[in-house]
Amino acid sequence: MAFLTKDKVFSKKWITDYLMIIAGSFILAASFVFFITPHKIVPGGVYGIAIVVHYLTEGVFSFWPDGIPVGLFALLIDIPLIITGIKVLGPRFGVKTVTGSILTATFNDLITMMRPVGNAPLVNDILLSCIFAGVLAGFGLGLIFKSRATSGGSDIIAMIIGKYTHIQIGRLMIYVDSVIVLFGLIAFGDWAIPLYSLIVIYITGKVIDLTIEGASYNKALIIVSAKHSEIKQKLLVDLERGGTYLNGEGMYTGEHKQIIYTVVSRREVAILQEFISKIDPDAFITVMDTKEILGEGFQSLNQKVSD
Repeated sequence: MAFLTKDKVFSKKWITDYLMIIAGSFILAASFVFFITPHKIVPGGVYGIAIVVHYLTEGVFSFWPDGIPVGLFALLIDIPLIITGIKVLGPRFGVKTVTGSILTATFNDLITMMRPVGNAPLVNDILLSCIFAGVLAGFGLGLIFKSRATSGGSDIIAMIIGKYTHIQIGRLMIYVDSVIVLFGLIAFGDWAIPLYSLIVIYITGKVIDLTIEGASYNKALIIVSAKHSEIKQKLLVDLERGGTYLNGEGMYTGEHKQIIYTVVSRREVAILQEFISKIDPDAFITVMDTKEILGEGFQSLNQKVSD
């Protein structure tokens, strides 16, 4: 993603980005308040550290009887990381990151204050909480990342590394946050905590990638058939899909072959397979999952970059 963008203030893109930051920050904060913090789960990042500190300082301060607020402490240790992010990823990235960090911390502590019992879990089942926490946190972070911002913390570390390595952000966060989980083990002395925390981290990373890249319902097909002309007509006329001819040669026979490469929807795969089975039962078909399709007939490459 391009972090250094020049979005005009109050333009459609500018408004969309900040709406995603607000929504993402609220969803992320909700995942902490309702599912993560009550079970003492340490999902990495500054919030993982803040949760540990929150419970360790319980009863220490009279004005914070339940411990230092998670959002406040996370924001305080976010500051040096944000400064680093601004220097490496650019000033406009920094403005959005500051917004995301402040909103996430504010939403976290406000929602906690508004609850009758701030640290009460929404559900007592820890595994169920981990699943919903990962989905919500991943979706919230994904929205924030799509706006070319971050909620701060390990997100910044992951995005800085991702800028130079081009490794998926979700995967990088898994690596970075797994180290922080060890602090939870040391602090609470309970082996169940890091195990549950790793579940949250894994789901969060997967949902982040899914949110950023989207879910693809298309299939890529490689078709080797002597009836390639008929298959071509089926694609172009009936399914209104395109494709590409690849020149091939049989390894055993040395026979020249016309190979069709095309991308169709899941429903169209069944239609095409049925058609080919009737005209050429000996055809060779490879069906592959697609992660993202860019280009004519699908999402525009320019639109993808601008998004």
